[in-house]
Amino acid sequence: MPPSLISYEEAKDVLSWSAAVDALRDGHLRPKAEMRDLLFGPPDGMMLSRAARIEGIGYGVKAEAVFNGNAARRLPNTHGAVLLYAPDTGVLRAVIEARVITDIKTAADSVLGAMLLARPDSRHLVIVGAGVVACNLARAYSALFPELRSISIWARRTEQAQALSAQLSALPVAVAAITDLRSAVATADIVSTATPAQQPILQGAWIRPGTHVDLIGAFTAEMREADDALIASAKLYVDSHETTRHIGEIAAPIASGAVPADLVLGDLYDLVNGRVPVSRTPSTITAFKNGGGAHFDLMIADRLLKKLGL
Repeated sequence: MPPSLISYEEAKDVLSWSAAVDALRDGHLRPKAEMRDLLFGPPDGMMLSRAARIEGIGYGVKAEAVFNGNAARRLPNTHGAVLLYAPDTGVLRAVIEARVITDIKTAADSVLGAMLLARPDSRHLVIVGAGVVACNLARAYSALFPELRSISIWARRTEQAQALSAQLSALPVAVAAITDLRSAVATADIVSTATPAQQPILQGAWIRPGTHVDLIGAFTAEMREADDALIASAKLYVDSHETTRHIGEIAAPIASGAVPADLVLGDLYDLVNGRVPVSRTPSTITAFKNGGGAHFDLMIADRLLKKLGL
């Protein structure tokens, strides 16, 4: 039987945000994934291949080209596919357009982290960035944080933030583009960053006690969105130890001696399985580094196929 070929349009509305987060939570209750990554090419045109195996789910490979300059060409920044293989036979079950899996798992990964770490009564979300990831974050957070009342969107280009704000006008929370990031962060309960920044865009001095910081954009040693002060002041967790230790957000302040080498308190396997209890006070600042990984793609792809009856 030939593998199913699944397009973005066919799959983009199959999983609710709740179902996506449940897929990741359930996946982290299984034995720990085996993973391998391959990244090469210049910073403005990289090939990223990620593979994983999860007992009971099978094997998954995502191969994706990442060209951050494509926006100027009116093209998506990423192009690729996710291949899903059966656990018992190795049969290729499906080839899925990568961006649907990436869209779902990136936001679901961060929101699962926030559900475990942020205050459940969080009312104000600030999103830094105005691209596809930012759009999905707004939708996912508004669906899964019932006390959320407002979303502020900041981008280097104000017109992008304004366009995204208008696009999200139907959400059940107030969405507004803002121009003063520092002032918005000062009243935020959750700050979520989704930018390709090479230098810190978010400063620890801006973060008020009790805030949860959700860091997404950086995925190489040269990239980072948070400064040393933020990393040092927060209780820091990651989605995966294996896929985040090399990222500039964590590696750079460790290398400089600004923070201790053991500053990461746990990952999603630790949090979901209760191996690392979370103790927060009203003044605790938490931070979650979303580095992604093929195991997240595999968990979402498997749940998507099951939802489609495949």
